[in-house]
Amino acid sequence: MTIRAVIFDLDGTLVQTERLKAHSYAHALQELSPNLIKEETVFEAYKELVGLSRAEVSRGLLEKFELEDAARARMPEFGVSSPWQAFVQIRLKYYEQLIIDPQVIRENIWPHNMTLLDEVRRTGCRIGLATMSYCPQVNRILDALDLRDSFDFVASRDDVENGKPDPEIYALVSNRLGVAPNETLVIEDSPSGVRAALSAGMQVIAVTTQLTDASFKKNVLLNERWVVHDARLLPQVINNMMTEQQIVA
Repeated sequence: MTIRAVIFDLDGTLVQTERLKAHSYAHALQELSPNLIKEETVFEAYKELVGLSRAEVSRGLLEKFELEDAARARMPEFGVSSPWQAFVQIRLKYYEQLIIDPQVIRENIWPHNMTLLDEVRRTGCRIGLATMSYCPQVNRILDALDLRDSFDFVASRDDVENGKPDPEIYALVSNRLGVAPNETLVIEDSPSGVRAALSAGMQVIAVTTQLTDASFKKNVLLNERWVVHDARLLPQVINNMMTEQQIVA
C-alpha cells in the first residue's frame, strides 16, 4: 500500500497552541474560583482532555474543579444557555490575548513537525489539516505562519458535527483530498486524535508533547514504533514508515 496523502493536526502538532490553551483554561478557572487554583494543577487535569472538543474540555474542567455553579452564574452576562458556554467565553478572552500577537504564534511552532510539513510538500502528495479549533483561530494561526497555501484542504471544528475521537473530521478531509483512508498518513499529538484517525482507517504517527506523553505511555493506542516521544527521532520514524508504506505524489 502507498501513502498518497498526509493529514496534519494543528494544535499541539504544528503549533504549541495546546500549551497556550492550557494557560487560558487555567486563567478562566482562576477567575471563577474563590480559592486559588494553581496553574500546574490545571495543566495536569488538561492532559486528560487534550484533543477533545471545546465543549468536552470545558465540561470536564468545570466538573473536575466543581465550578459549574460559578459558571452558571455568569450565563446571563454572555447570553448563553449552559455553564460550559459561559466558561468558554471567559476562557476565550484569555486565549485571544495570547494569540493576538503573530510573533507569539511564531515562537510556539513545533520545528520538527513544521520541517516534516515542508518535506511532505516537496513530495507533491496531497496535504490536509484536521483541527478541533474553530475557523477564526485556525485562520489566525495559518496567517501568522504563512501557511494558508500549504494545504489542499483544511477542516476545522466548524465543519463537522462530531469532534475527535469521532473519525468524522478525518473522513471529511480524506474525501475532499480524493484519497482513500488506507492511503492516508495522519500526524497527531493527542490520544483522541489518534483514535479518530485509526477509526477512519488511516495510518498514524503520534508525536507526543509534554501534555500528551504520559497518556500515550499509559494507554497503548499504536505500535510503539509509530509513537515519537523524542522529536529528534521523528525523521527515522518517518523513514521507517516510508519503507513500509511508500509515499508517492
